[in-house]
Amino acid sequence: MSDKVFNVLFLCTGNSARSIMAESILNAEGKGRFRAFSAGSHPKGAVHPWAIRTLDALGYPSSGFSSKGWDVFAEPGAPHMDFIFTVCDDAAGEACPVWLGHPATAHWGIEDPGAVEGSEVEKGRAFAQAARYLRNRISLFVNLPLATIDKLSLQEQLEEIGRTSPGGG
Repeated sequence: MSDKVFNVLFLCTGNSARSIMAESILNAEGKGRFRAFSAGSHPKGAVHPWAIRTLDALGYPSSGFSSKGWDVFAEPGAPHMDFIFTVCDDAAGEACPVWLGHPATAHWGIEDPGAVEGSEVEKGRAFAQAARYLRNRISLFVNLPLATIDKLSLQEQLEEIGRTSPGGG
């Protein structure tokens, strides 16, 4: 088995909820094989409190995160990305920076739980659902045979993962 650690960047517009949760979940579930990062095209500047609560409730790391722009990962000296996933529809349609090394990309769109208005229960439910989608997709991703899969098959599988539901199908 390869000792390579794959760098993965999760992109969203605000980098305050979905991409932050994805970063935490992959860093935990990737068991040292993956190093996750997150960023946004128009970062909100703060992590959504419900993202932190949801990560805590699920037993994932919930501290040390920041809402930042994706340009920090396009600068010289930034980590080389092997994979880039957009997790919101707005970021998927935006003009992204040019990523050196042509990382594999896919869109894993998830509704914005931060946009849910209503009671605290409804907000919590929206964040829990987004986390379930992310956890399921990340589980499928970390179990791909990355050392033996060809680039075209990998791309197809990454896109298929983006179409999965929280329950896996």
